[in-house]
Amino acid sequence: MELSQQGDESRVLVIYTGGTIGMLVGHQGYVPEPYFLTETLRSQSRFHDPLQDSLFSHSGTVQGFRNWSRAGGRSESPQRNSGSNTPALQSLPTLPVRSTRPIGHSSGLVPDSPLSKHHPRCKQIAEDVYEAHLPSLVTPRVKTPGSSLGKSIRYAILEWNPLLDSSNIDISDWIRIATEIELNYSHFDAFVVLHGTDTMGYTASALSFLLEDLGKTVILTGAQIPLSQLRNDATDNLMGALSIAGNYIIPVGIDIVVNWNDVIRQTGLRRFRAHKEMSSHVATLRLFPGISGAIIKGFCQSPIRGVVLETFGAGNAPQRRDVLDALKEACDRGVVIVAITQCMKGAVSDDYETGRTLLQAGVVPGIDMTPECALTKLAYLLGKSELSIKEVRDLMGAPLRGELTRVSAAPSGSQDRVDQNMDQIQLVLSQFLRLARPPSHIPHITFTPDPVDSESSKATAPWTWTAAEAASTEAVLYPSLMHLAAGRGDLETLTHCLGSATSVDSTIATPAAEVPKYGLMAGGIVNCLDAGSGRSPLHVAALNGHTKAVNLLLQSGALVHLRDTMGHTALYYAARQGHQSTIEVLIQAGASLGGADERFAAFLAREAAHNNDHEALKTWEQCGVNVVEPVVSSKSVDTSS
Repeated sequence: MELSQQGDESRVLVIYTGGTIGMLVGHQGYVPEPYFLTETLRSQSRFHDPLQDSLFSHSGTVQGFRNWSRAGGRSESPQRNSGSNTPALQSLPTLPVRSTRPIGHSSGLVPDSPLSKHHPRCKQIAEDVYEAHLPSLVTPRVKTPGSSLGKSIRYAILEWNPLLDSSNIDISDWIRIATEIELNYSHFDAFVVLHGTDTMGYTASALSFLLEDLGKTVILTGAQIPLSQLRNDATDNLMGALSIAGNYIIPVGIDIVVNWNDVIRQTGLRRFRAHKEMSSHVATLRLFPGISGAIIKGFCQSPIRGVVLETFGAGNAPQRRDVLDALKEACDRGVVIVAITQCMKGAVSDDYETGRTLLQAGVVPGIDMTPECALTKLAYLLGKSELSIKEVRDLMGAPLRGELTRVSAAPSGSQDRVDQNMDQIQLVLSQFLRLARPPSHIPHITFTPDPVDSESSKATAPWTWTAAEAASTEAVLYPSLMHLAAGRGDLETLTHCLGSATSVDSTIATPAAEVPKYGLMAGGIVNCLDAGSGRSPLHVAALNGHTKAVNLLLQSGALVHLRDTMGHTALYYAARQGHQSTIEVLIQAGASLGGADERFAAFLAREAAHNNDHEALKTWEQCGVNVVEPVVSSKSVDTSS
């Protein structure tokens, strides 16, 4: 039974590649067992609560728990906890899932096992593309931070066959994960990848590059002690990943601190795609005292195209002529060599003469990239045939996914920042007054008093604001101003708000200060939500058909897949109002109708067909809705003849 998505429900695809999280104890230690993970999660009400009658669904408030307890919830039987009172795996509602490999068959199952008789039916729908309807689980409904409404997470588990130990993961597996996210991108709100901990850093780095123009959450997690053990870290890791992925397009909430200034968001009008080529001819070479030029020369021989050179300290290397000549000879042949530090912290710089000689030999500084990131980034760039060697070297030193730290200018003085913020607040208030003023053709007079000289001002000993106070006032005002400007399509005000966001964040130096600031807004100021409707400025601009404002917001990092409290995206509201040009921009940025949008859109399309509303039909078809001719009711047919 396939489900239509509910407005208070988000969908997450769990891609289970293997790892300790789903293992059992065998004769020679932990071993993976097919379908054990799905069966285990199905048996636990914290991971699967189809009737929303468990303790977890009613423990959000004291009154909720008391009502649940009075209704007999306290007498929850051991049978439910063991899973016998929950629907069998084969009778669970299903979700369509696609993969690059056949789904559902596992050589590890015992022939007489009940699971072997009820594996999903898989069909091939294209070359190297398979589809199956996998059983879905649903979490207890809980309230999300900042909202009075509850939401549950429905998820399906795409289990690899065979399950892999992460030490066996290679480039083809990274590309497979990226491809499976791409195949299921329009049907799920977020993705969780279950992975072994040994090489998780490599996979996370690789996916950050392979998933181009990503607009949805992808979380990697695993465990060091499996779910099969009574005491484990798997429960918290998996529940945390599901909760974050299912409740937020980018996470925020209690006990989760996100530095939004460092979050990279899609800022173009390109649709999401998975890049499917990486060079396997890359390697890591760690310098050590006494390393010779012959070793480096042999290491850099064909077919090696890229080398991550782990240097001493801040990018230093032995200064022997044979070592430097070997590095220069390799660089001259077109081998891309990237220098990173062997230290746990720090970055490569040219502060020392021993570091500058590497740069003179043609070695590219990797700044503060991790070894895992540098290697996968090099493989990614060398896998793009359209890039020249010079372009690859230039891009290795540029931040593509936030993988290295930009060089920032020195901050200005504290008092200067306060003065700048006070000026900004005056501008914000003037923008409010301008937008709130009703339209009028009557000219108005603006009075500008003469400025008070600084000496006179000091003589009165005025009280001043701290930078944090000034910035917090701005942060309170800007979200409302953003929504007002989006509703009016006022590009001037939107540009002002978006351009001021960075300066406001930089004025608040103490992370622990309890002041509102853009750094704690989910997705930044461009994605600030209205407390009542849960709509972002993009929702508001799309609803009112302000195409230029929509374009500006998308290019500033607005999340095109973000849903409001009713479960609707900006594309749905633009389509409801018939704003054709706005729809085109949103679709260009990768927007699609899914979940609650899809259900309502199908109903409205049928209504349009019934009413012969060709304009509305054209709009829904533009959004990808399959318009079905309405069925004529027998009551409306004249049978008198």
